[in-house]
Amino acid sequence: MNTLTTNDDRWNAIRQRQARADGSFYYAVRTTGVYCRPSCGARTPRRENVRFFEDTAAAERAGFRPCKRCKPDATAPAERQAALVAQACRTIEQAEELPRLAQLAEAAGLSRFHFHRLFKRVTGLAPKAYAAAVRAQRVRERLPASGSVTSAIYDAGFNSNGRFYAQSNAALGMRPSSYRAGGVGAEIRFALARCSLGSILVAATERGVCAITLGDDPDALLRDLQDRFPRARLRGGDADFERMVATVIGFVESPAVGLDLPLDLQGTSFQLRVWQALRAVPAGQTVTYGEIARRLGIPKASRAVGGAIAANPVAVAVPCHRVIRSDGDISGYHWGVARKRALLAREGRAA
Repeated sequence: MNTLTTNDDRWNAIRQRQARADGSFYYAVRTTGVYCRPSCGARTPRRENVRFFEDTAAAERAGFRPCKRCKPDATAPAERQAALVAQACRTIEQAEELPRLAQLAEAAGLSRFHFHRLFKRVTGLAPKAYAAAVRAQRVRERLPASGSVTSAIYDAGFNSNGRFYAQSNAALGMRPSSYRAGGVGAEIRFALARCSLGSILVAATERGVCAITLGDDPDALLRDLQDRFPRARLRGGDADFERMVATVIGFVESPAVGLDLPLDLQGTSFQLRVWQALRAVPAGQTVTYGEIARRLGIPKASRAVGGAIAANPVAVAVPCHRVIRSDGDISGYHWGVARKRALLAREGRAA
């Protein structure tokens, strides 16, 4: 697990020059009087000469000066890049019309190619796809209370309803009128099964899996699905769907097999960013809420990240069980801490 809560963990991060550990601690070398980031490319010091510090201020109070190579007293390159992307995300979210790629790149001080590559690496989405997710969320928010589907589409920033209807299945998982009416007319296949963690429900629209839930009471799992889409048509899965359920159960039992399913995730643009970041966490590793926030360029948003993780509708496919507290405590899992601990143990053995 990548918690970095012990000095042994930190020393391993230094030996491996782990860039993801930057910002979580700093180390100083007694023989040189210099302190560095964990990822510093300088020669690895002797273990007995190393001291660890939580921040740069503590290292400097102890009499150490910043390394001229890794510049630990300056903002890390990864942090600067994440901040640029976070600002671009805010620009997209606040704009009435989608800013052009050239405008976003110029504001970030980067070429269009470099900005596009950086944005996709940090968020998991291209700028255009992120903007589409933002506008789709606006439609989802406006549809239930709007006087008409058309007004909700224009209010969300689409300059023609034809353009939105061309994307509506991807944005909503169903027709806009069906979504506005609580899923009326939509068909959602589902299946209930048993696994070693208890009952499991898997549900999917025509686009992909929209729910994977775990619990003790199968009836409660089904009621939760009905509450999400109170007017959708739910039906049992056919043979192909049963094979998908078997794939999910197989991953729960043996994480080494991996899980790659088409997903139909509906959430806010922020939730989608968090869920995408979670899918990038490898099996057998863990991250903290703060680490996810830093990867998204919003280091002070740990609580908001926690809220997005709690709203994850697809257990294991979006591996929110790989997120732990900064003190290493395994807590806060929507489907029960015991299940979270079991999933992590299995992934640890597989890794």
